[in-house]
Amino acid sequence: MEFSATTSSYLRLEIGCFSYLQDITDFFFQLCYSMFYVYFVHCILCSRNAFYSIRLFLYLYSCSQCVILTEVSLSLQKKINDFCHAQQPPIKFISADVYGICSRLFCDFGDEFEVLDTTGEEPKEIFISNITQSNPGIVTCLENHPHRLETGQFLTFREVNGMSCLNGSTHQITVVSPYSFSIGNTSDMEPYLHGGIAVQVKTPKMFYFERLEKQLTNPMCLVADFIKPEAPLQIHVAMLALNHFEENFGRMPNIGCHQDAEEMLKLAMSISETLENKPQVNGDIVKWLSRTARGFLAPLAAAVGGVASQEVLKAVTGKFSPLQQWLYIDMLDIVTPLEKMGSEEFLPRGDRYDALRACIGESLCQKLHDLNVFLVGCGAIGCEMLKNFALLGVGTGQDKGLVTITDPDLIEKSNLNRQFLFRPHHIQKPKSYTAAEATLNINPCLKIDSYINKVCPATENTYSDEFYTGQDVIVTALDNVEARRYIDSRCVANLRPLIDSGTMGTKGHTEVVVPHLTESYNSHRDPPEEEIPFCTLKSFPAAIEHTIQWARDKFESLFSHKPSLFNKFWQTYPSAEEVLQRIKSGESLEGCFHVIKTLSRRPRNWTQCVELARVKFEKYFSHKALQLLHSFPLDTRLKDGSLFWQSPKRPPFPDLSEETILKITSSVKVPEFRPSNKVVQTDETARKPDHIPVSSEDERNAIFQLEKSILSNEALQNDLQMKPISFEKDDDSNGHIDFITAASNLRAKMYNIEPADRFKTKRIAGKIIPAIATATAAVSGLVALELIKVVGGYPADAYKNCFLNLAIPIMVFTETAKVRRTEIRNGISFTIWDRWTIYGKEDFTLLDFINAVRVRYQRVFLMQKLVKPSADKKYVDLTVSFAPETDGDEDLPGPPVRYYFVQEDN
Repeated sequence: MEFSATTSSYLRLEIGCFSYLQDITDFFFQLCYSMFYVYFVHCILCSRNAFYSIRLFLYLYSCSQCVILTEVSLSLQKKINDFCHAQQPPIKFISADVYGICSRLFCDFGDEFEVLDTTGEEPKEIFISNITQSNPGIVTCLENHPHRLETGQFLTFREVNGMSCLNGSTHQITVVSPYSFSIGNTSDMEPYLHGGIAVQVKTPKMFYFERLEKQLTNPMCLVADFIKPEAPLQIHVAMLALNHFEENFGRMPNIGCHQDAEEMLKLAMSISETLENKPQVNGDIVKWLSRTARGFLAPLAAAVGGVASQEVLKAVTGKFSPLQQWLYIDMLDIVTPLEKMGSEEFLPRGDRYDALRACIGESLCQKLHDLNVFLVGCGAIGCEMLKNFALLGVGTGQDKGLVTITDPDLIEKSNLNRQFLFRPHHIQKPKSYTAAEATLNINPCLKIDSYINKVCPATENTYSDEFYTGQDVIVTALDNVEARRYIDSRCVANLRPLIDSGTMGTKGHTEVVVPHLTESYNSHRDPPEEEIPFCTLKSFPAAIEHTIQWARDKFESLFSHKPSLFNKFWQTYPSAEEVLQRIKSGESLEGCFHVIKTLSRRPRNWTQCVELARVKFEKYFSHKALQLLHSFPLDTRLKDGSLFWQSPKRPPFPDLSEETILKITSSVKVPEFRPSNKVVQTDETARKPDHIPVSSEDERNAIFQLEKSILSNEALQNDLQMKPISFEKDDDSNGHIDFITAASNLRAKMYNIEPADRFKTKRIAGKIIPAIATATAAVSGLVALELIKVVGGYPADAYKNCFLNLAIPIMVFTETAKVRRTEIRNGISFTIWDRWTIYGKEDFTLLDFINAVRVRYQRVFLMQKLVKPSADKKYVDLTVSFAPETDGDEDLPGPPVRYYFVQEDN
């Protein structure tokens, strides 16, 4: 007995999600248990003796936590749901179905279901600038730092000076403005002085569910497409009509059979009357569901399977808000052009694509087979996309069709929980080569070329204009905005469609870019990522993220940056004696003072390593703090009379009382602290200086240290080489994360900041983007659905962008942004997809260029700054602007102008 396609999708995704749970061992045991029983349920429900099968099923599942049904008859779903709902505690019930171009998902977690964390977001921390003595008391947060809270949420307070009774107390808040909220009566409290942090408190929330039987007549649906909010109810009625048709006739409607479609329409009309809202029946939806019900869209199964798998995790963990209670995802946008095709287009032909053909027709299937597609990225989304390509038959045509993939990365251990094409024995192998090999196991007919190049300006010889124009569509599966913007610009320049997507934890997005129809990815700008100010990192950390970044920077400086500079210097100057002579003669050698200091302090045995560590410890966790307090004593006040040391600034308090440290390092001579006149940077807009000036004292010290190293034979050839260490977060044995965790938490302790465990430190220091297989499966499925539309050449209103957050859950489909046309004057206009072309010759001058534009493009005067091209370029793309009609006005924008240096041969 085989799994259904939808069941297989659910189970595979469920395996990839266990990292979200606290007790991995218990969950893995439970997962294996659940996998066996889901398979067993599928077997027994297909058994001929339904009565005994159901009895056996109910007996087996009486002690299970969650039941998942896929493609089971509606009458059987109701029986099993009634049993699950009646248990104490209730067994969580999830059912999902994919029929043709429509899918549905239903959840019932019992009368009451408690969720401990509804969103999964980190609790917000708000720095306080003022609290009023009033009823209600108004809390104001720091300027330019909106709190982003909601009325009804709970906060607890700490480090408040003045209203000390607030510390440790919890209050429900009412939002007053983006920068303030009320907390109840504070009129009897002491006056507020300064400081304080309000921390969001996660509170449990109760969710309420109804049985399937009741929800069938009064469904509570998640509306995903607000352009057609009536669609969920209309699809609900159509799918119920399909269930009744199957039970009445013991089969699905035949492909293209008008009689079956009419019978389904009659059933839909009668079902609609039994529903409380009596929704209007959409005859087109019923007709197309009848026509495609025998078919199956693998990307649609991936999308609904990803959502369903997330609901399984919610059911067994109590984390995230569950779906209440129905979700419908459809592909009804594709049906209009299909109406012109004859029914023979959709009939089976005895190959693996019969189920797909029943949904989209033979012509569109063939276009998918002949497709040339370029997939950039073979990570979590990339693996899912390759699976979808294989199931759709993309790039399998006899004479045409090719899937080209590239990814410069190697497979890491942390990839394995969501990048399902990879296995433990693939670690440290190229992602693209491995993914290509695994995809061929799914569909051996797939033609695939794999590369390990990064797609960037440096590889334009490989990914040239000719390469892009040879592609029918580009699909990106990237993890950074910069790469997305570059590839988008290449797609616009070469008039290629692009489908972009991304995930972050349970959140995901998809975006479709079609030449001449939509705006491009670069047409909108995301807000820039906030950087931690240099002065905050160096002297005034206020959160654990600041100390972790400080520790990461120290790691890079100590073990990578300084050793690299050390090696580079001694490659330029091969002997210490030569360097000493040049310094004594007054010659300035860039970087020599830092290199000499590194050479003189370089430990050469274990004892010296311990001694250096002890000195560094004193410097970072005592002397730095004492210097800061010397520069800014605790009673320092600003010009307006307010205290310097108030939130978010925290004064450091060095603490070196640990007996273990004294016991190990008691024999090490630690330099005494001597205050210096060093200026402490407090300006949050200041950046780290590129070069630090060298004083004459530094120069004298360098000469002394280098002479000492030479005399003691510590500047030999072997001493002039170091081995830089590259930060590697996934090797637990290398000590990198351990160093950063220890350094970060020591600094956090010094500044009275809550420390972080190793897992959190690894996530922040390694800049790990949270990822879960449920979201990547859902997003890649939605991308593949849009790919079908792009291949079919659909109009602009058929394409949909999507944003989803499976934790809440929400799924929002929006129409793509129509391309904007910019008017110049005299009826001349352009879009981002337009390009003017001018062909030159060897003796072409700037005046010739301007005249050519005047002649060809209605004598519009051109203002242009010429760009010198590289020798191998045939053309240069110029950014142009036009002279305004009135002096003093701004120049008018223009389209890109591509200037070819010589006339191309036709």
